[in-house]
Amino acid sequence: MRIIVIGAGVLGVSVARRLALAGVDVSLLDRRGAGTGTTATTFAWVNSSRKPDPAYHRLNVAGMGEHAGLVGRLPGPPSYFPSGALQWADAANERWLADNVERLRSLGYPARWVTREEATRIAGPLRVPADLTAVAHFPGEGYVLPDRFVRALLADATRHGATYATAEVVAVDEGPDGVAVTLAGGETRTADRVVLAAGRWTQGLAARAGIDVPMVTETGRGAAPVGLLGYARSPRLGLRCVVHGPGLNLRPSADGHTVLQALDLNADVDPADPPTAGGEVARALARRFSALLPDHGRAPEIELRVGFRSLPADGRTIAGYASPESRVYCLVTHSGITLAPLLGRLVAAELTTDEEQDLLRDFRPTRFSGVRRAEFEVDHRATGLGEQ
Repeated sequence: MRIIVIGAGVLGVSVARRLALAGVDVSLLDRRGAGTGTTATTFAWVNSSRKPDPAYHRLNVAGMGEHAGLVGRLPGPPSYFPSGALQWADAANERWLADNVERLRSLGYPARWVTREEATRIAGPLRVPADLTAVAHFPGEGYVLPDRFVRALLADATRHGATYATAEVVAVDEGPDGVAVTLAGGETRTADRVVLAAGRWTQGLAARAGIDVPMVTETGRGAAPVGLLGYARSPRLGLRCVVHGPGLNLRPSADGHTVLQALDLNADVDPADPPTAGGEVARALARRFSALLPDHGRAPEIELRVGFRSLPADGRTIAGYASPESRVYCLVTHSGITLAPLLGRLVAAELTTDEEQDLLRDFRPTRFSGVRRAEFEVDHRATGLGEQ
């Protein structure tokens, strides 16, 4: 069997790796380079903290477990860190947090209340806000260093026989004997199956093949897919876990650096005119970060990055063939970091055995067939602690 995977973000590389491990002749194509699209601008929090749909929650919990099982199997330095996560609330958010902790506990999801002092011991050198009223600890959560993770997955995939090339796919055409993939230079490659895992570009590629993959694709100011991240190069904080607060989310990065996320600031972000290092958005992010630093010394140095989330229209993963007769497998999710290792294994199993994997049954693209878009669209604007 020959399979072409289009998209070398964390999802595509994970699928290609599992196919290569299964002995499949697999080619991986990406127009920009592995891990340089959606994966390069993700907060990279491994969790199932806010997935109210039961099937989606189960899928994400299984994804968390898959990360743990992958530890030690990839080449290179560690890229997944089971650090746990803290969510703290002020008076305005305390009820939301309490309700979410109660919901998660009822599902068997590890969650506990901790004191301010214990929160400081868990997180490391942070100044706990004076207006904090409640802190929850989620010990089963963690984070990923996305660039390191993709490199390790790709190295393991190629080590087991996968091929990888930087190439732009302009057309995908199904025929009676297989699928033809046309590249920008005119070259055509054929395969028995094709996996569309091109992140936010998946809908466009699918449309060229006559396939409808409903996604949220707006890219204007404050659009739902638009997300801002700050990469604090200094000070080197040495944060020990993921932290979510009312005004700022933080994640450890390599070499003591910190990744910052302030969801309310996304409303002011226009990708066509991205915020500058000296602009108001950057200053607001720096003020919020400085307020949490144990030493209010020199102003932090923060690099801003604007990214685009991969958002299925109904907010839930899309995984499956475009139709029962199709040879094109569509794969899109907003939970790419959490789900990548699991989806890699499950999708590879479906491709190679034609046996349906139970965890994916509720996430087929065929669920949109015959349904008006207004009936399945949801509001993707971030609300509440811990949202991405």
